[in-house]
Amino acid sequence: MKKYKGVIFDLDGTLLDTIEDLADSVNEVLSSYGYPEHGVEKYKQKVGNGFRNLLEVSLPEKVDNDKLDEIVERFVAVYDKNYKNKTEPYQGIDELLRNLAAKGIKLAVNSNKRTDYTKALIHKFFPHIPFIDIMGQREDIPKKPSPAAANMIAEKMGLSADDILYIGDSKTDMQTAANAKMDKAGVLWGFRDLRELKENGADYLFQSAKEIADLF
Repeated sequence: MKKYKGVIFDLDGTLLDTIEDLADSVNEVLSSYGYPEHGVEKYKQKVGNGFRNLLEVSLPEKVDNDKLDEIVERFVAVYDKNYKNKTEPYQGIDELLRNLAAKGIKLAVNSNKRTDYTKALIHKFFPHIPFIDIMGQREDIPKKPSPAAANMIAEKMGLSADDILYIGDSKTDMQTAANAKMDKAGVLWGFRDLRELKENGADYLFQSAKEIADLF
């Protein structure tokens, strides 16, 4: 069995169940503009490509950039008061991270969520885990599925791509791993389904955090 020395995790739908806080926040904004709201399950298909894209695909009509800027700004203000309301780690994740860290596995997070929120959530729920890096969406780095952030993390870890397992819950994560030439692992408790992960080349499929721990 291949021995990995590092793991890069996606955040939303992989480490943390953030969907209700995201859904509540978008719906509050949509309602304030008189737009129809969406159910939580619908948002599982809409998230994963940053706040701006999330709002754009949630609107019932195309709006100009100035209006979209305004809507995104309002969303950030709403999400800022909501993002810790219902969000929580998935079952077994804390134990998994502790287990991997104790084995000397280098850990990092790579998300399309804005960096400030990504770091705030990691520091709230996993303050005891020595992550090598926590990367969220930044102006100077292309979003996933670009391999840019994953490559930067590998460099910080001092590891080659071949030594790193990339774990996420969506095609964006599988594509990111492929673009970075890292092995791809899909989790089945997240926002997307088995078919999406298989169609995008997942090398491993995990039904529980314990199954990840068992790999190590």
